[in-house]
Amino acid sequence: MLQPLIDDDGAPFWEYARAGELRVQACTDCDRLRFPPRPCCPHCQSFGSQWRLVSGRGRVWSYVVPHPPLLPDYAAQAPYNVILVELAEDPRIRLVGNLVTAPDAPLGSLDPARIRIGSAVKAVFHDGIPRWLAV
Repeated sequence: MLQPLIDDDGAPFWEYARAGELRVQACTDCDRLRFPPRPCCPHCQSFGSQWRLVSGRGRVWSYVVPHPPLLPDYAAQAPYNVILVELAEDPRIRLVGNLVTAPDAPLGSLDPARIRIGSAVKAVFHDGIPRWLAV
């Protein structure tokens, strides 16, 4: 399985994910959420930030079902879905992941015909990686 490329700005996101928490960077000056993580707030240009625990709930904003040819580590798992989730706390915050039938289920565990734009989902974690379950 491919692992995320972790940079300094995003490292806390992955540390929290390994602990089973979905946290998003928030500005300590204007209080707005921001993702992907970065040193400066795109709304007020402040450098102050904290990692805010969010509910892990959201809606499917978009999705795709990749088919081979793919990267070798993913080809054996295809076809599988990749969804873009807008968070309940702020629909402008969107995270990429996979919609699965259980936290430890294979990537292709959900029939792609069941995916609907706007469907409610919640975050779950497997091996420190956020995934999504339908609710």
